[in-house]
Amino acid sequence: MRIHALLSAAALVGSGVVAGVLFAVALSVVPALREMPADRYVYTHQLLGRRWDPTMPVIVLSSTVVDIVLAVLGGDGTALFTTAAVLLLAVSVVSHFCNVPINRVVKAQDPDALPARWRDPRPLWRRWHLARTVLAFAAVVVNAAAVVVW
Repeated sequence: MRIHALLSAAALVGSGVVAGVLFAVALSVVPALREMPADRYVYTHQLLGRRWDPTMPVIVLSSTVVDIVLAVLGGDGTALFTTAAVLLLAVSVVSHFCNVPINRVVKAQDPDALPARWRDPRPLWRRWHLARTVLAFAAVVVNAAAVVVW
């Protein structure tokens, strides 16, 4: 019983951190980046990614693993922990296949020498970011429900 309680707390904390970080980025960072001229946006995006990129995948994937372990352990919350794991995995998939490729393109740019036909990635990046934010919020809500019914 004790391991289940510890893992449940870890699932809530992990998915809560993911949802909170993505929400903060959606609420504050994305609008600020949208208002910047292209050169400042590229420069700022490059700075912001230095700490997020190695950290967030670890938090998302470790939280997914915790939910999978909780689902395997069984109990009344099994279906909910499984659903939360799938939602967090979806966050990872959107990040890895949608946001990260855009990040790589932005990181490769020289903010002082953007091409004349530079295609602004902000609208597309924002849409994918909002999608993963919604998925992350759903995951934390489902995790909370799983802990309650367990």
